[in-house]
Amino acid sequence: MRYTYRFRLDPTPEQRELLDQHRDTCRQLYNHALTEFEKIPESAGTLTQRVRQVRDQLTDLKVWWDELNDLYSTVAQAAVMRIEDSIKALSQLKQNGYNVGSLNWKAPKDFRSFTYIQSGFEFDSKNGQTVLSLSKLADVLLIKHRTIPDTETIKQVTIKKEPTGNWFASFVVDGKETPEKPTDPDRCVGIDVGILKYAHDTDGYAIESPDFSDERERLERAQRDLSRKEHGSTNWETQRQTVAEHHADLKRKRRDFLHKLSNYYATEYDLVAVEDLDVKGLVELPKNSRNRVGAAWGTFLGMLEYKCEREGTHFVAVNPRGTTKECASCGVKTEKPLWMREHSCPACGFEADRDANAAWNILSRGLEEVGVGYSESTPVETALPVDTPVSAKRVVETGSPTLKERTASAVSE
Repeated sequence: MRYTYRFRLDPTPEQRELLDQHRDTCRQLYNHALTEFEKIPESAGTLTQRVRQVRDQLTDLKVWWDELNDLYSTVAQAAVMRIEDSIKALSQLKQNGYNVGSLNWKAPKDFRSFTYIQSGFEFDSKNGQTVLSLSKLADVLLIKHRTIPDTETIKQVTIKKEPTGNWFASFVVDGKETPEKPTDPDRCVGIDVGILKYAHDTDGYAIESPDFSDERERLERAQRDLSRKEHGSTNWETQRQTVAEHHADLKRKRRDFLHKLSNYYATEYDLVAVEDLDVKGLVELPKNSRNRVGAAWGTFLGMLEYKCEREGTHFVAVNPRGTTKECASCGVKTEKPLWMREHSCPACGFEADRDANAAWNILSRGLEEVGVGYSESTPVETALPVDTPVSAKRVVETGSPTLKERTASAVSE
């Protein structure tokens, strides 16, 4: 399994300037390679073959382009091969229903990273501190907050500059052992995501959506201040930096919540069933689209999927159609307007929270897909604790029992 470790870099002012020079040289090389690629007819070969034709011109380019000699060989090659990755990404977006155009030249603000592949980098220690030694560049101080196991092989390192001006290094490793998934999963859970409650599961817990209203207000205020500055002026650049920092703060807090929640479900259960949501379609629906975007369901489900794979947990995405209307106890469908938050079946009398009922249906469909049997009476027997709320602040590291504390504990915060 491939996995990525991300570390923050702490370069000196001189190193920051050198990193920016390397990044800009890669950008110019990418733009030149894109021009050359567009000259090659599609009949000349596959996408990979045509991009490699451009990559093979690097040796001749170095004769008259002195800056290319300052780049490590794999860094220059990766800059050219990025064309292939970009075209494949556009094709995938088009298949998913997005309107996409063609590749264009990259402006300095749009090209933020360069990559070392296989070689040209290594960890080192200087004055008791860990540094990342980059060939033809510098030994940059690295904030190594965790270790990469010796059993995992580093395939590539991507050096990236964020809009805030901070630099990060992402290490792609291979060889990470993946546990076998249990053939007879015992601990199973179904999860229904929403807005009022971020997640409602079949264990009877409702995870409250995190409140980022203060962060959004600070961001909007900073954006208004930015709009009043003269574009390109010193004050404008200073305020742009402030806006970028507020964006990063909001993104960091949201992803922290999503990481902890997805990690909990992936490590505590043998099988996790969720809805196979059309997130793009939901966001495009009229009304409340801002909250749907802020919920980041697609990001959460993506995190949950790869973490389940990492932990050896079954991840099942089921068809969401009818999960809210269908009774989890008897299967009879009942129409429910959005404002109706309780499920009450007219056929069997089963009553539960609307989202809890949907979570049971999601779990039932997930078990069917995996081929595991389940008790038909389970929803009725476990319907009592479905109103147990858990604040987003209570979602902590894996294994902590605080996720399952009852209402009194949650309210007493």
